[in-house]
Amino acid sequence: QVQLVESGGGLVQTGGSLRLSCAASGRISSIAAMRWFRQAPGKQRELVAAITSGGSTDSADSVKGRFTISRGNAKNTVYLQMNSLKPEDTAVYYCYGDLQQIGDYTFRGYWGQGTQVTVSS
Repeated sequence: QVQLVESGGGLVQTGGSLRLSCAASGRISSIAAMRWFRQAPGKQRELVAAITSGGSTDSADSVKGRFTISRGNAKNTVYLQMNSLKPEDTAVYYCYGDLQQIGDYTFRGYWGQGTQVTVSS
């Protein structure tokens, strides 16, 4: 069974920083890409940033220059460094992984449980 567990959310003032972590565990044979999504109340879930197995990254225009996605040395951990936070960044942040389980012939998508980020004005 594959699990993605996020941590690092919390309450921060405008202009502050937070670092989110996501650790993938279980019978994983390969990771194609990891992504961070967020969902604010009453809004659709949106892609925030992504990183491929080769290390290529991309991020939404709304967070470019403020958020940075990276991987840990073990490559089953992904981080989202969030700087210069704004009230509009308030949302539940979810980790998503395109992972292949041992014995599986295809990659499947897995979601974490989410972590709340609240930016006060």
